Amino acid sequence: MVEDPAGWNRQAWDAQVARGNRWTRPVDAAAIAAARRREWSVVLTPKQPVPRDWFPPLAGLPVLCLAASGGQQAPLLAAAGGVVTVHDLSPAQLAQDRLVAQREGLALRLEEGDMRDLSRYPDASFGLVFHPCSNSFIPDPAPVWREAFRVLRPGGVLLAGITQPVRFLFDEKALERGELIARHSLPYSDFVHLTEAERAELKAADEPWCFGHTLEQQLGGQLEAGFVLTALFEDRGEQQALDSRIACFLATRAVKPG
Repeated sequence: MVEDPAGWNRQAWDAQVARGNRWTRPVDAAAIAAARRREWSVVLTPKQPVPRDWFPPLAGLPVLCLAASGGQQAPLLAAAGGVVTVHDLSPAQLAQDRLVAQREGLALRLEEGDMRDLSRYPDASFGLVFHPCSNSFIPDPAPVWREAFRVLRPGGVLLAGITQPVRFLFDEKALERGELIARHSLPYSDFVHLTEAERAELKAADEPWCFGHTLEQQLGGQLEAGFVLTALFEDRGEQQALDSRIACFLATRAVKPG
């Protein structure tokens, strides 16, 4: 079965807000106050903060938080001086950013839309694109890299979180039991690699459809779009059986030449 995930994933992330998923919980007033004092950190991956020297100066900088709503990174970047636009598929996730903006008197532009289509933004609109591990929810990350390149101004920075492909090789239920059983191949798709019963179980739990991309699609895709990779680091998640053995996440810094 081949299906575009956007419709369901919008609904699933709205449901995750209601469930209190960790990526849907807004930052508190103390975090915003600290960001206004330039004491802030944000993550692209589960745990490790992005180095501050990866960021261009934020004061007055047009920033696009791409598929990065939830009331977390965008309000902090705005409080630190950025002129922030949030582009996300989920209305409920965008509402979390709106909640913080209204509570803290922040100016955030909130745009509902698919991360693969940024046609509403002119070329060279932003100085920074901040994109966490969200492209695990689309079948092909190439449109994201191309659009991010287009909307960045020359010299602009793309900060991206990436789920390593190894994360998708193993049987999920076995991982929960602490067993490493290689089951899948790459690239991975919930539609291709799971049974109909397994997909029904995920849907009943309001889980978004997931896709595992190769490093050629992730890193090579950024290069093919025209970016120059300048830095990366690995990070570990919270799946003990796997993350205790290998870092399952990457964060990359890439620049649009100019």
